[in-house]
Amino acid sequence: LAALERQVFDFLGYQWAPILANFLHIIIVILGLFGTIQYRPRYIVVYAIWTAVWVTWNIFIICFYLEVGGLSKDSELLTFNISRHQSWWSENGPGCVRKEASMSGIKGLDSHSYVSVIGCALEYRYIEVMHSSFQILVALVGFVYACYVVSVFTEEEDSFDFIGGFDPFPLYHVNEKPTNLLFKQTYLLISPAGFSDMEGMNK
Repeated sequence: LAALERQVFDFLGYQWAPILANFLHIIIVILGLFGTIQYRPRYIVVYAIWTAVWVTWNIFIICFYLEVGGLSKDSELLTFNISRHQSWWSENGPGCVRKEASMSGIKGLDSHSYVSVIGCALEYRYIEVMHSSFQILVALVGFVYACYVVSVFTEEEDSFDFIGGFDPFPLYHVNEKPTNLLFKQTYLLISPAGFSDMEGMNK
């Protein structure tokens, strides 16, 4: 749900790199849930590995908006240099008021450009940082839970194998004689020598 919520606002802000990352994250989360329901430890391991990648990506997003290591929040890195869009929260954050002015030199009553955004109770980069921090927290919890589920599934498989679940000859298997021995016994009973032996035993 947190990933879907973030995906919606990234779509509104045309942040293409986060959109792709969120899409992959949602797919892997679904895969992990499927593995948990269907007892597929490999799928859960894939999710656990992805959580490490997801944490790294969100750390990068935090550094991007806090302008750590030479990064700039005003760059077009997250939009693949396709557009000059910024985070949706930059103009629609809590308390933000947009001032508009008509664009000079362009005909049309509906042509406007944003001059400034004032009155924001919280700067948009901090909202993005909180989103990424929450994603990191959820990913860490998911990683711990994934490791626990994999360990439980592994213990169940070991115990099932211990009682002969995967043994081709389980404990309750009844040893049967080979077919050639059965044919040999039948031949001895039907043959004249077999009858003479039976008569001798009766006497």
